[in-house]
Amino acid sequence: MDQDALVHAYLDTERLTLRHFTLDDADLLIELDSDPAVMRYLTGGEATPPEHYRERGMRNIIAGYERSGGAFGLFAAHEKASGAFIGWFHLRPDRDGPLDEAELGYRLRQAAWGKGYATEGSRALLARGFTELGVRRVWADTMVKNDGSRKVMAKVGMTMTGTLETPPDMLMVEGAEHGGVRYEITKQQWESLVDLVRPVRS
Repeated sequence: MDQDALVHAYLDTERLTLRHFTLDDADLLIELDSDPAVMRYLTGGEATPPEHYRERGMRNIIAGYERSGGAFGLFAAHEKASGAFIGWFHLRPDRDGPLDEAELGYRLRQAAWGKGYATEGSRALLARGFTELGVRRVWADTMVKNDGSRKVMAKVGMTMTGTLETPPDMLMVEGAEHGGVRYEITKQQWESLVDLVRPVRS
């Protein structure tokens, strides 16, 4: 893939721009993952080792774009008003799974919490997936105790479809004893929601 194409905006919302990451963005992710509050329900607050991104993490992200022609992957999110990096969103199928089923995810800086950004970015990715990328089902996983993330999933129309066991490498996370939950939405369900909020034209 042309490296220049990677820095172009992937999509715009009212307040956010989502773009492809580049190899030069490692420090953004290192800083994001260094906040114990951000990592609370992921690692128990432990930071991601910087060498993860510098040695292989960024290359893996770029490789994900190349596998899908840039359509799926992990996308850097910037606040339009300030240009500030606020975190990331992802929409991506399992590596060996069908291309019409994708996982939704997000990780935002504390400064971006409580502003509706997670909901705004997630809604935009669902719209892109269902209308342009041939996706028919999207799922998202989180910890039972992660009320903030669960509220976002509900706001974008996803419903809880099952529970998950806590992976062995997450047993130190707060609330690990309660496990996780999966939320899903299908294209048909999403279209029904869009029809409900679409203005009626006379």
